[in-house]
Amino acid sequence: MSPSPGDFEALLSRLALKEKVRILTGQDFWSTHPLPGIGLRSMVLSDGPSGVRGPVWDERDPSLNLPSATALSSSWDLGIAHRYGVVSALEARRKGVDVVLGPTINLHRSPLGGRHFEAFSEDPVLTGELAAAYVAGVQELGVGATPKHYVANDFETDRFTADVVVSERALREVYLLAFEKAVTESKAWLVMSAYNSINGATASENELLETPLNTDWGFDGVVVSDWTAVRSVESAKHSQDLEMPGPIGAWGDALVEAVRSGEVKEDAIDRKVLRLLTLAARVGALEGFEKPAEVPAVDGVAFARTAATEGSVLLRNHGELPWQSETLRRVAMIGHNARDARTQGGGSATVIPTSVVSPLDGLRAALPDAEITYSIGTVVQEGVAELPLATMTNPDTGRPGAKVRFLAADGTELYAEDRFSSALVYLGGNAPIGDTSVFEFRTTYTPAESGSILLGFATVGRGRIFADGKLLREDVAVPVGTDLGAALLSPPFISTPLDVIAGQPVDVRVELELPEREGGLSNALSITVGVQPDPSDPQALIDEAVEAARTADVAVVVVGTNSKVESEGYDRSTLALPGRQDDLVRAVAAANPRTVVVVNAGSPVLLPWRGEVAALLVTYFGGQEYGNALADVLLGVVEPGGRLPTTWPREESDVPVIDVTPQDGVVRYDEGIHIGYRAWLRAGTEPAFPFGHGLGYTTWELTDLRAIDPSSVALTVRNTGGQAGKHVIQVYAERPSSTVDRPTRWLAGFTVVRLDGGSAREVTVPLHQHTFEHWDNGWTTEPGEFTLHAGSSVTDLPLTTQIHLP
Repeated sequence: MSPSPGDFEALLSRLALKEKVRILTGQDFWSTHPLPGIGLRSMVLSDGPSGVRGPVWDERDPSLNLPSATALSSSWDLGIAHRYGVVSALEARRKGVDVVLGPTINLHRSPLGGRHFEAFSEDPVLTGELAAAYVAGVQELGVGATPKHYVANDFETDRFTADVVVSERALREVYLLAFEKAVTESKAWLVMSAYNSINGATASENELLETPLNTDWGFDGVVVSDWTAVRSVESAKHSQDLEMPGPIGAWGDALVEAVRSGEVKEDAIDRKVLRLLTLAARVGALEGFEKPAEVPAVDGVAFARTAATEGSVLLRNHGELPWQSETLRRVAMIGHNARDARTQGGGSATVIPTSVVSPLDGLRAALPDAEITYSIGTVVQEGVAELPLATMTNPDTGRPGAKVRFLAADGTELYAEDRFSSALVYLGGNAPIGDTSVFEFRTTYTPAESGSILLGFATVGRGRIFADGKLLREDVAVPVGTDLGAALLSPPFISTPLDVIAGQPVDVRVELELPEREGGLSNALSITVGVQPDPSDPQALIDEAVEAARTADVAVVVVGTNSKVESEGYDRSTLALPGRQDDLVRAVAAANPRTVVVVNAGSPVLLPWRGEVAALLVTYFGGQEYGNALADVLLGVVEPGGRLPTTWPREESDVPVIDVTPQDGVVRYDEGIHIGYRAWLRAGTEPAFPFGHGLGYTTWELTDLRAIDPSSVALTVRNTGGQAGKHVIQVYAERPSSTVDRPTRWLAGFTVVRLDGGSAREVTVPLHQHTFEHWDNGWTTEPGEFTLHAGSSVTDLPLTTQIHLP
């Protein structure tokens, strides 16, 4: 049954003011209030966007871990983005989730942005097209998608309080443009308002929620706040519809009184309620309206592997790849991330997969007859890493895992549970965090190796570490900065030395004092109990890796970031790889000329040795099938299908737009429309690898570019190599003689072409609807001639044509 406005008006008329206001604030961390009297059940919202966690953050309820958004965007493939949305919706329906809090489509304005792994690109057209495809895929299955964070939320530093000062033109042509098609074409059912302010008003109290979102784009969905982003009843006067989380918030009784006093019009409340009822009908949470019953048969794990290969970008290949498996007898796998890979970024985007295939696992499975050695090379991890489940025994059950207890001030047990991980996050669920005085974690740890370890915990607050009943350390872990999300999801750590003997069990107990807290995160807790890496002899680790590489046929060095570098809650301080990874790569490459480097990072890092290695592959955070996908690419089972969605610099000092730190509470987007490759072209500085760059395993020829009309161009594409492959055709526009300040060139359209070796095809590339327009109190076209270029990156454009606009 399709929603009818009359149906919702009738339901609205049955509600008292308190009932209306009640359903506009969440009933808990992840769900809305039900109203059984009108047939409205509670709706569950969940992170997103690279997997669906569900209402609890728990290894006992695992989720599919998809590759990061930067891997998705590197595919430049709308079909992959659509399938990504479908798989996300399937996970949502499996977990009883009605709304996926994604995609994240803020822009990579500065490469220092700490959460860019979760967003798509530095370009609004590429971002907007992929976001629209993702949203359409999610909502086909009756699950709401939530493009976020609206808008100009492109940094993490002081994200709750910072004010972005940005021109109207830059907003419309860049930051809002990234959201537009997800609303106008894919009809997103929700949009999430951001924490930050835009030109003096917080996102939840900003006129941008009405114009352009409602008036220009025809949005008829729900604007949900980012968690705790609603500050006062003032936001209820604007087009902010749903406050999350609940039940404590800024609205509630205060909003009821504001309506009764006339400060907020009841008509404004009614509009919000009608939108919430419309959403409920769409997701099947309102009696008489059901979500689509049929669910397609899609193998999510197989898709995760495909998406990882499609998003892998081959930046350099000096005749090395693909390898022939039968020629490899000894392979040296090197790098902390080769064994302990990052498959996702930190923060609210994190999900807990059933299993993860590391690069080491994947290559060993793909090359069963070869000798695969492993050397860590250098320590990348910061802080404590969770204990492997195989080393943990629950002292109460005797099975793998740990016992956790929540204790009152008098020592009374309030709640207890058996867990199968030492990395625990409580956001929602039944644990009585707010009533707990002491949290207790116990396990029997059986080390695999003898030596001195650094046993510790990562959390915020006063904690105590015990081994075999002896107190080893009591200390307070103090958060850095004031970001509550960072303190919760990427907390500080405390550790202490402990001598262990391989195979000899140690009773480990950690106690954490929980102080009284207020606010939206008062009932939340995260703690990891584990081991801090030993950094005592870094050169010995490099020497060991070099020796392994010297005696191997080939060497694979997996470099990357760690959870303290790319995460929600803080920006990056440098683009350099953490630890001594640069030294490691140079030493290994000098020992073995057939060294391939794999970059396991969610966004750009500096690669000062890029010209010294045989091949260079960016795999981002590759999801739970990361290792299998990497093996597929290295051995030529599939071609690396990615192209860069963001410019990668040579030096940090070359980056033309880099500031992410507010000055006096303000971040000024003074560069206007010139971000990303546009800023690089304007500065005339050559990056390490330009926007759109990526290699494959075949060769291509493009000919006969011609403009069909302002909405499309056509050209002939030929695969001149001997094997099938994928090419991403990119079209850029220029207007050198413009009277308007414009980028040197800007992305106008793109398409993916797959052809067998030796075959050719005529291809039509659609151009974005605003390609030839600029914002001047409305979309305006400057008459005259525009130049269109087609090619393989923003700097590799062999074909040119012109189009004249009246």
